[in-house]
Amino acid sequence: MILLQLAVLLACIFIGARMSGIGLGVMGMIGLLIFMFAFGLQPADPPLEVMLIILSVVTAAAALQAAGGMDYLVGVAGRILRNNPKQITFLGPLITYAFVLFAGTAHISYSIMPIIAEVAIKNRIRPERAMSMSVTAAHMAITASPVSAAAAALLTVLGASGIGLGDILMICIPSTLVGVIAGILFVWKRGKELSEDPEFQERMKDPTFAKNLEGTEKKEEQTLAPGAIKSVVIFGLAVVAVVVLGSFPELLPEFGHKEGFSPGFAVNEAGHVLMPSMIMMIMLGATGLIILFAKTTAAKVTKASLFASAGQATIAVFGVVWMSGTFMNNNFDVIQATLGDIVTSYPWLFAIALFALSMLLYSQASTAKALMPLGLSLGLPPAYLIGLFPACNGHFFIPGYPTLLTAIQFDRTGTTRIGKYVLNHSFMLPGLVTTAVSVVAGILLQSILL
Repeated sequence: MILLQLAVLLACIFIGARMSGIGLGVMGMIGLLIFMFAFGLQPADPPLEVMLIILSVVTAAAALQAAGGMDYLVGVAGRILRNNPKQITFLGPLITYAFVLFAGTAHISYSIMPIIAEVAIKNRIRPERAMSMSVTAAHMAITASPVSAAAAALLTVLGASGIGLGDILMICIPSTLVGVIAGILFVWKRGKELSEDPEFQERMKDPTFAKNLEGTEKKEEQTLAPGAIKSVVIFGLAVVAVVVLGSFPELLPEFGHKEGFSPGFAVNEAGHVLMPSMIMMIMLGATGLIILFAKTTAAKVTKASLFASAGQATIAVFGVVWMSGTFMNNNFDVIQATLGDIVTSYPWLFAIALFALSMLLYSQASTAKALMPLGLSLGLPPAYLIGLFPACNGHFFIPGYPTLLTAIQFDRTGTTRIGKYVLNHSFMLPGLVTTAVSVVAGILLQSILL
């Protein structure tokens, strides 16, 4: 029976991934209904914390975008890249990593990708190198960002084991950075030089295309919105507040001593405010401050492109994690008996399970919420699971994620592409190298630091 249930689970994930957008979420709900009515499985609890954190963080990022803060950051990044064009393969991915680490969402990378592609093309550096690693770096930064839903999902799973946000960041930031740098070195001279690439040579036969590349485009001076810098400062202070409170939980408000105290969604049995709830409060509070002091409006925030991505991500996580959690909970004994000895003998194999599921779910948060509890139940130490966390970045394997497709569109030379056999695409090898090195670095760091 478990194999039939697994087939339903995988079929819903596969169809949902093909639908893209909210597809994973709605197909997850269909799978959940099948589990309930056809197999009689009791539904698990929905992933409310992860969903609300996604909404809170991306709403704050949308407020940053609406107030012009995103344009200000892109302008700063653009100046750095254009002033150091020969280092685009190195600086492009690192700046993208920093953007996503700060904002907690990979969708912010769309604003920097056109600049990376343009600088590479103008200086006749193969754009595939910088573009493939910039996408990979964006995904890696999600598992290292203090305000990402993925880090919050891991925190909700490991928090009861005494793990704090500071522990996660202490391992994941350096390990993913090491992985990104290893990936950059891997792509540094990967592929033919642009002038020798047959696809590029063919496109250069088109006079219009060649003239467009050779021409020096006049950059229009973009007027900075009046509240742009204020919005960046407010958002930055919110990120700092999350890091400080997550690293020093004794600073969190405590209500256990008050008369009539009762634990709930936001407060645990000891009376301490839970960090996931604190993240929601801080980020939505920052949104309010940006609207009040950075000269934007609530209407503009809801119209920002990032706000739409929040809805899609929330529905996707809602459905697919609820379905996956229901499958795991009702088949826990069988799964534990099957995988227990293997994972105990070879704990690193759990990284492969994380990577494989993330390939299908297209979400680090969903993967962490679905599989990390299983890792704990199989006896893997919480610190070890933090080391394996970068393995949740399998988005690049099947080339359907928006960041990959956007990077391909921005590279006018055609060097960043999906190959004839689909899986032989520009992101495959850089992604595998970066993920593998990040996981190895994470395992080593957790053994030293935790």
